[in-house]
Amino acid sequence: MNEIICPHCQKTFELDAAGFADIVKQVRDHQFEEELQARLNLAEQEKLNAVKLAEANLKNSIQLELSDKDKEISDLQAKNELHLAEQLAKKETKIAEMKSQIQNADLNTKLEVSEAVKLIEKQKDSLENELKNKETEKQLLVNSLNEKFTSELKTKDEAIAFYKDMKQKLSTKMVGETLEQHCEIEFNKLRSTAFPKAYFEKDNDVRSGTKGDYIFKESDVADNEIISIMFEMKNEGDETATKKKNEDFFKQLDKDRTQKNCEYAVLVSLLENDNEFYNQGIVDVSHKYPKMYVVRPQFFIPIISLLRNAAMNSMEYKAELSLMRNQNVDITHFEEKINTFKEGFAYNYDLASRKFKTAIDEIDKTISHLQKTKDALLSSENNLRLANKKADDLTIKKLTHGNPTMKAKFDELKDEPK
Repeated sequence: MNEIICPHCQKTFELDAAGFADIVKQVRDHQFEEELQARLNLAEQEKLNAVKLAEANLKNSIQLELSDKDKEISDLQAKNELHLAEQLAKKETKIAEMKSQIQNADLNTKLEVSEAVKLIEKQKDSLENELKNKETEKQLLVNSLNEKFTSELKTKDEAIAFYKDMKQKLSTKMVGETLEQHCEIEFNKLRSTAFPKAYFEKDNDVRSGTKGDYIFKESDVADNEIISIMFEMKNEGDETATKKKNEDFFKQLDKDRTQKNCEYAVLVSLLENDNEFYNQGIVDVSHKYPKMYVVRPQFFIPIISLLRNAAMNSMEYKAELSLMRNQNVDITHFEEKINTFKEGFAYNYDLASRKFKTAIDEIDKTISHLQKTKDALLSSENNLRLANKKADDLTIKKLTHGNPTMKAKFDELKDEPK
C-alpha cells in the first residue's frame, strides 16, 4: 500500500500498487502529451521561421541587385553628366573664341558661328535625350525586378500550399502515376522475391455484370489455393470517387468478392484523408461485411503479407487435420477388413460344416473300412470348430495388445461423436 497526500485538502489516503501505478501512468501520459504538443508547436514555428527567412533572403538579394543597378545607373549618369559638362565647357570656350573672332570678322564669319551654335545645341539635345532614355531604362529595370520579385514570391507561396496539400492527401510518392499503377508497381518490385508463385492481375471478367480492380491469388505446389483477395482502388482525384466516402464502396466490393470466389476484400483508398479512423493503418470493417479491410496505399504490401501469412498458418492446421482424418479412415478400414474376414470365415465354415455333415451321412452308409476316414473327418470338424471359436474370440483389444499406437487410435475413434 502507498500513502498519498491530496495537495488540495491535505488528506492522506492509501492506494494499492495498481492504483498508484495508474496515477503515475496518467501523470506520465499527460506530461508526454504536453511535451509532444510543445515539440509539434516548435516544429511548426521553425517551419514558419524558415519560410520567413527564405522570403527575407530573397528580398535582400533583390534589394542588393537593385542597389547595384542603381549604383551602375548613377555612375553612368555621373559619367555622362561629366562628359557633357566637359563638352559644354569646350563648346562654350570655342563659342567665346568665335564670338571674339566674330567681333573682328565679317558677316560670313557670323554665319559660320551661327551654324556651329546650332550644331552644338543639337548635340546637347541628343545628350539630354540619351539621359532621359537611361532614366526610362532604369525605371523599366526597377519595374521588371519588382514584377520578378512578386512573381517569385507568388510561385513560392503556391509551391508551399501545393506541398502542404500533397502532404495531407498523400502518404506515399505517386508523382505522375495513378493509384492503381502505384500499387501494381509496388507489387512488381517484390513479385519475384516475396510472391514468386502468386497471381496479381486486373479483373477483366465482366460476365457477372461487374468487376473489381485487381485479384490476388496464391496456391501451393499441389495447386491448393492458399489465399485470394479482391482489391478495389479509390483515389480522391477519380471522378467516381468525387465527394464520396469509403463506406459507399463496401457493398459493391463484397459483391465482387463473392462473385469472383475470393476469400478477402481490400479497399485501397485515398478518400476521407482527414478521417483518423482510416488513417490509423489497416482498418478491419468485417463488422459490416465479412473479411473486408480498408488500407492507405502505404499499407498495400503489408496487408497482403499479413493475410498471406495467416493463410499459410491455417494451411498447416488444415494439413494436420487432413492427416488425422486419413489416419482415422485407415483405422476404420482396418476394422472393416477384420469384420469382412470374420464374416467370410464364418460363411466358409458354415458351408464346410454342411458339406461335412452330408459327407458323414454318406459315409455312415458305406462299409466299415471307411471308418478311419470318418474319424479323420470328425477330427477335421473339431478343428474347424476350434478355428471358428478362435475367430469369434478375435477382438480389437487382442489385436492392439502390445501396440500402444494402434490402441490409442482405436480409443480416439471410439471417443468421436457418431
